[in-house]
Amino acid sequence: MKPVKLSFAVALVLAAMPLVSFAQDAEVAVEEEAESPISWELTGGSDYVFRGVSQTNEKPTGQAGITYTTPIGLYVGAWASGVDFGGNDPRFEVDSFIGYNVDLTENINFDVMANRYNYPDAGKSNYWEFYATTTFMDTYNLTVTYTDDVFNTGTDAWYYSAGAEWGFGNDYTFGANVGHSVFDDNDAAGVEDYTDWGVSVGKSWGMVSAKLGYVGTDGKGKDDYGERADSRVVLTLSVGQ
Repeated sequence: MKPVKLSFAVALVLAAMPLVSFAQDAEVAVEEEAESPISWELTGGSDYVFRGVSQTNEKPTGQAGITYTTPIGLYVGAWASGVDFGGNDPRFEVDSFIGYNVDLTENINFDVMANRYNYPDAGKSNYWEFYATTTFMDTYNLTVTYTDDVFNTGTDAWYYSAGAEWGFGNDYTFGANVGHSVFDDNDAAGVEDYTDWGVSVGKSWGMVSAKLGYVGTDGKGKDDYGERADSRVVLTLSVGQ
């Protein structure tokens, strides 16, 4: 929690109302003590879609993630999901990441992260990717990612995306996003540059949430990944805090 500086006027009020001040401070202390630096989430989905492309051959899968965040904004965590690219291996993706999140102003948040894509039963596919995301008014976001070894091919790749999520009454949300993948050497990466997109409607009930989305790619994405890049409806159910 950021330190609060008391003005002279506030100090006078507190001096005149010690009992009220004590009660308020005690309440804040209880709330701070109740807050945990650990967040987690368990998810079941009809598909695992990454940048418009199914990572599970259009099949359902389960996912789990955990993050530890320090008071200064540094965080570290791990996330796992089932995958199916059509062959025998890999069957699992286990990402490990470290990052830093900071509010630049009241309406602008900045986040940088290094993410390691790990495939325990197919280590030759492991690679790093670096993220930078700016969020405006808790609603709009711009993200740029970079890797010098996409899919462990030794090829540079960039991903640019823009998105938004609007909140409505009764804990409903509506989201939309568009992204574009660029590969320095298309032949080495084995794919062409392509665009992905998605829209979604979400609803939360305390720790439980649901999201129904419609996602897809342009023609280049379908050329790259075939049916795995077709437009589709995706349903996810999550619990976490």
